[in-house]
Amino acid sequence: MEFIISALALIVGVVAGYIIRQVITTKKIGNAESKAERILEEAKSKSKELQLEAKAQALEVTEQAKKAESEFRSQIVRFEERIDRREKDLDSKTAALDLQKQQLEAREAELSIAQEEVKELRAKQLANLEKIAGMTRDEASKVLLENAERSVKDDMVKLHRKLLATAHADAEKEARMIIAQAIERVATEVTAETTTTTVSIPNEEMKGRIIGKEGRNIRAFEQLMGVEILIDDSPDTVVVSGFNSIRRHIAKLTLDKLLTDGRIHPARIEEAFEKSKAEINEQIKQAGEAAVYELGINTFPPKLVHLVGRLMFRTSYGQNILRHSVEMAKIAALIAEDLKADVQIVKQGALLHDIGKALDQDMEGTHVEIGRRVAEKFGLDAKVIEAIESHHHDTDVSEHASHREPLSIEAMIVDAADGISGSRPGARKDSFENYVKRLTDLENIANSYEGVEKTYAIQGGREIRVFVRPDMRDDWACQKLARDIANRLENELKYPGEIRVHVIRDFRVIEYAR
Repeated sequence: MEFIISALALIVGVVAGYIIRQVITTKKIGNAESKAERILEEAKSKSKELQLEAKAQALEVTEQAKKAESEFRSQIVRFEERIDRREKDLDSKTAALDLQKQQLEAREAELSIAQEEVKELRAKQLANLEKIAGMTRDEASKVLLENAERSVKDDMVKLHRKLLATAHADAEKEARMIIAQAIERVATEVTAETTTTTVSIPNEEMKGRIIGKEGRNIRAFEQLMGVEILIDDSPDTVVVSGFNSIRRHIAKLTLDKLLTDGRIHPARIEEAFEKSKAEINEQIKQAGEAAVYELGINTFPPKLVHLVGRLMFRTSYGQNILRHSVEMAKIAALIAEDLKADVQIVKQGALLHDIGKALDQDMEGTHVEIGRRVAEKFGLDAKVIEAIESHHHDTDVSEHASHREPLSIEAMIVDAADGISGSRPGARKDSFENYVKRLTDLENIANSYEGVEKTYAIQGGREIRVFVRPDMRDDWACQKLARDIANRLENELKYPGEIRVHVIRDFRVIEYAR
């Protein structure tokens, strides 16, 4: 019974739950449908609003487009009006130009007629003038040109002389002051060093020992040193002869060592030679270092300093080249300071201007060419190389040289310092034969020119005076002759300092009153 009641209760509960669920579901469906209707109505109202806004925007865009079209049309109209006005202006200008062209053609015709009339009148006047003057037109033109040329030439000679005199006076005054100050401030020895090749021996017996048995010692000595030993009847004297000055000094020092020691044989000669060569190399090194230290140059590599030291054993006209180069560098530095030039470049160029002479006994070429190659090898400044290659005027450094820039002021200073150091009193000595030959060469060069009557070399070859025939050379030709002679002297002769060329044209008229 209880089971039946429980079953009925369960059935009643299930039926009641189902009914309640259906009621709840129906209620939710009604709420969803009402909500969907509200959403649909809102969407319709929003759609209408959007349509209205789109229509308003379309109307606004249409109005703007119409306004822009109206403005564009008005611009086109204005542009067409401007083109019309320009066409009218061009038409008027073309008409005016046509009128001017017609007027110019008419005037050109009138001018042609006038020119023909002028030509006829000129021909008549020339004929009348030739008839009156008794000369043709070409003859009259030639006379006029000759007179004009003579007048202009005289004026040019006068102006040239005036300018030269003024420039020479100012330049000479300034140059004398600078050079005098430089020379006064450089203290140098006047006595020049000379190369000694004579070796004194203690007694005549030493000559036999130097020669050795069957000439063994002297042959070994000469082959090792590269020099020649001259043994003659001169008492207690042996002469060392050789082209290379350094080898000659090594040989002299070696011979002194052998004479002091007294033992002379090939092995001892070789031992003394090695010691002497080491001593000479040390002297060269010390001399080069002392020179660059004295001048305050600290940029040279050791090999270049060694080459500088080799100049200690070279001389030129009796003047030691190393001392000459150091003296030059000091003079050039003082001049460079006054002229605001590069002092270091000037010092290097002066010290190395003859550096080729340190190697010219071992290499082919002039000392200028060798010096240039040495400077280029060590990468020296271009102005230093220029000073080396131009100090003897072996290169074309004139202002008219198309392939070369004008000479730098540093190179000019080195050249001037070379002349000052080489030409000062006591700096160099020369033989009488060379002196006479130099004077003869000076006179021969001047006498080789046409119109030269006689030539005199005076003041030890520092000046030549050239007398010309006045009927063969005028004043202008004398100016050119002086320049030509100076150029030949520079190119053909070698001399220290400068040579002054005087060309004298003496015109005399002699008449006798009887």
